[in-house]
Amino acid sequence: MNTLTTFAENKHSLSVGLFGIGLEAYWSQFTGLKQRLEGYLGVVESKLKRPDIDIVNLGLIDTPEKALNAGHDFRRADVDLIFLFVSTYALSSTVLPVVRRANVPVIILNLAPAAAMDYATFNALRDRTAMTGEWLAWCQACPVPEIANVFHRCGIPFHQITGVLEGDSEVWNQVDQWLDAARVAYVMEHNRLGVMGHYYGGMLDIYSDLTQQCASFGGHIEIMEVDELAALRAEVSPDEITRRVGYFHEVFDVQSDCPPEELNRAARTSVALDQLVEKHQLGSMAYYYMGTGNPANEDAINSIILGNSLLTARGIPVAGEMEIKNAQAMKIMDTFGAGGSFTEYYAMDFNDDVVLMGHDGPGHIAIAQGKTKVRPLQVYHGKVGRGLSVEMSVKRGPVTLLSVVQTANGKLKLLTAQGESVAGPILEIGNTNSRYRFSIGARKFVEAWNAHGPAHHCAVGIGHIAEKIDKLAKLLDIETNHVC
Repeated sequence: MNTLTTFAENKHSLSVGLFGIGLEAYWSQFTGLKQRLEGYLGVVESKLKRPDIDIVNLGLIDTPEKALNAGHDFRRADVDLIFLFVSTYALSSTVLPVVRRANVPVIILNLAPAAAMDYATFNALRDRTAMTGEWLAWCQACPVPEIANVFHRCGIPFHQITGVLEGDSEVWNQVDQWLDAARVAYVMEHNRLGVMGHYYGGMLDIYSDLTQQCASFGGHIEIMEVDELAALRAEVSPDEITRRVGYFHEVFDVQSDCPPEELNRAARTSVALDQLVEKHQLGSMAYYYMGTGNPANEDAINSIILGNSLLTARGIPVAGEMEIKNAQAMKIMDTFGAGGSFTEYYAMDFNDDVVLMGHDGPGHIAIAQGKTKVRPLQVYHGKVGRGLSVEMSVKRGPVTLLSVVQTANGKLKLLTAQGESVAGPILEIGNTNSRYRFSIGARKFVEAWNAHGPAHHCAVGIGHIAEKIDKLAKLLDIETNHVC
């Protein structure tokens, strides 16, 4: 089955600006210094290159006039992030016009050519001018306080990476994390989030300010009607249903007690969901609907779980109970490549010191431990109807939880925790659920997490990626808190 094209997968791509700085007066004084520093800048460019990123390298900026033009160039190139490579001492007047005009986040690269100078060889040089030229090639740290001072006084946020140009894994790990975070910010900026139905009545914690979501993450929120999904369902052909049922058997572990008529209902809805997502170019979705009194709508909404699980696994995460904040969290996690499955507390196991977490409805089957089971349910607890549901656990190993939290002062923040998905008994009730162990223990984790006032839902993904999420929060100028 083909992966859907979404709004976020448009003709544009993440654009990263790069420039180095120097002092024009040095070039005539120290032979070969400029060329040497340009070579270092070339190394940085080569390490920034990715197939899905456009690098805009403006070279070595060494005068205020060039700096002003560079700011215009970056603005015309619509860069999303700038790396400033400090190659030697340079005046802050060659930096401020670039960054101020471009008006995007900036990462200062304070990178020496090697871990340390060869002092004996350096001091053996007989020519004092040559010695000074050699020193200036190692003088990266010198202007960083000046740049930081000017940025602070101008209200320009900045971030730093300090280390060695080559052979320093920590430096390039940090660069990778910033690029990953920038890519996620870019996707969120271009994402179309579908909102279908209405809130689950009485869940006061999940109610969201849609304008605030757009202000914080960008993107577009498309309001949709369940009636449209029901109308699309009515047009699905028998052949499409047969093919989708066959695909269900490929992707899921369909249990033998699943009635054929329920598989057909779920297949019809799954095909219609794909059409709905394609029509509105959605990159994520939040939904909930009772459908009581309207058989077509009720039929659509209570046969939606398998189709939404397929969408979630293909990078179009779907959050139930109209949890818009969590649809955003799931999209963030999925764009980082971690998955992002809808979850909440299920129970606590004090004997094993773990928290059981999961949810009914869609699951991120691409991060499941083994093949996801499909089970029939006679009732959807707290909801209208009955039908098929998915049962899975998240892959064993490191995991990260993410919650998009709406605070009492009307802002958003990101809340994270890192733990482990561990083996053990789960509740075989046709829902997603897993056992999670945290370094601070189950009791302290639950209390620490709750203390931040998140909604009762969160997204869980594989791997420990809290550092990346922290960088995303910095790029978006959103507060972030890390529990463990």
